[in-house]
Amino acid sequence: MGDHGARQLTPILPRRLVKRNRQGGFQLNLNADDRVALRQLAEQFEALLDDPDQEVLHRLFPPAYSQAEHTSQEEEYRRLMRDDLVERHRDELNLVAATAEEQNLSEEQLLAWTRAINSVRLVLGTYLDVSEDDERNPPATPEEALYHWLSYLLGEAIDALAGQT
Repeated sequence: MGDHGARQLTPILPRRLVKRNRQGGFQLNLNADDRVALRQLAEQFEALLDDPDQEVLHRLFPPAYSQAEHTSQEEEYRRLMRDDLVERHRDELNLVAATAEEQNLSEEQLLAWTRAINSVRLVLGTYLDVSEDDERNPPATPEEALYHWLSYLLGEAIDALAGQT
């Protein structure tokens, strides 16, 4: 999944959503609706983690061993790591929900935001069965528009972290 869809939004969303501030943190240029959407998405997605074996979440928990002869190692890996991975996703989503109204984030907070936004994007993309070709087309549904917006926001955050804004 690339960021082709994210870049399509640039002409209609000319404002920088995330930029570095003078204090070394990051300023969020999100409107009230953006902030409500992020908070709600984080809360809804966090509830999905109650059942991490759902097919729609498979991209968040990729196998460590994919060959059939390594089934026992894969089962052991999942047994040892699954709870930690779920908890990390929960923590990052809770941080997004808790800081959605903030005007400024620290670098650590923005990094957690990028991981959480990317996780939500992956799940939504799996649900929508998004492919590279789909990302080049204008969104046809509200869910596709949300996917594209998350892609754009993620790109903005990455650009800010890389010092490009």
